[in-house]
Amino acid sequence: MRNCLEHILEERVEEYAGRKKSKDDKVNQKLQSLANRKCEIVKVDAVGQVKEKTSEQGMDYLLYHFHFKYMIKQGGYFYIEEEVEKRKAAFYNDRICEDGEVPVEFRAETLNMDEGWKREESERIPYYYDRLEAVRYAERWWNDYNPAYIKFEVDCTNYVSQCLHAGGAPMRGYPNRSNGWWYRNRNWSFSWSVANALKTYLQHSRTGLRAKEVHDPLELQLGDVICYDFQGDGRFDHNTIVTGKDATGMPLVNAHTYNSRMRYWAYEDSSAYTPNIQYKMFTIVDDS
Repeated sequence: MRNCLEHILEERVEEYAGRKKSKDDKVNQKLQSLANRKCEIVKVDAVGQVKEKTSEQGMDYLLYHFHFKYMIKQGGYFYIEEEVEKRKAAFYNDRICEDGEVPVEFRAETLNMDEGWKREESERIPYYYDRLEAVRYAERWWNDYNPAYIKFEVDCTNYVSQCLHAGGAPMRGYPNRSNGWWYRNRNWSFSWSVANALKTYLQHSRTGLRAKEVHDPLELQLGDVICYDFQGDGRFDHNTIVTGKDATGMPLVNAHTYNSRMRYWAYEDSSAYTPNIQYKMFTIVDDS
């Protein structure tokens, strides 16, 4: 089985490097997205790690991760992008029968927009948002989990919230899970951990952590937030934090769930991408 995984990994490296034609939609989407930006992958490093092995009715199943590092060239500018693919393979008599990326089911609870929001607007909490500290935190934990916080199966918003707090964004609203933005005593608000709820909070909050919606990704700064509605159905599924810029000034982002760093903001290379995707972009507002 390990030999099979090594072969799969070698093939994917060859495909991402453009030395072998791929039948995988994700690989082709990534290469097309790079070509549209006049970028190319000049080097790929990858390692595989088996996470879990199970057997059922004569079949063996492996849950495994591939960690890719891409050196990307854009004109005279180079940067490193990383991502972790969570995959599952099925074997029968040590022969691979099935293999693919593990799908993620996103949650979509809503945030209760009651009168508490209006009452809290006068409770001003001044703060300075340290964007570099937010980015440092995002880089430190992009493929790891801070034990000071609970790890969620869908962890993207929990991760972005931690980054925002590391940058100095103040919490408020405890203990009402439907109001404010907070994490305390292994408990948390919906806006801390649920993608659609954080989007709603950033749209409406007027005290504590605040943000302004922008419509051009070039307006985003380091430490800002992008929200994704992959299906275009009005429920936002995913959040990322801006941690860099490419040669044209477009945002590069870090994220959890699909753990990645310095990924192009539009997510056209994601297996979750659909032509109906919608974005909300927020720049953080502070008292500086």
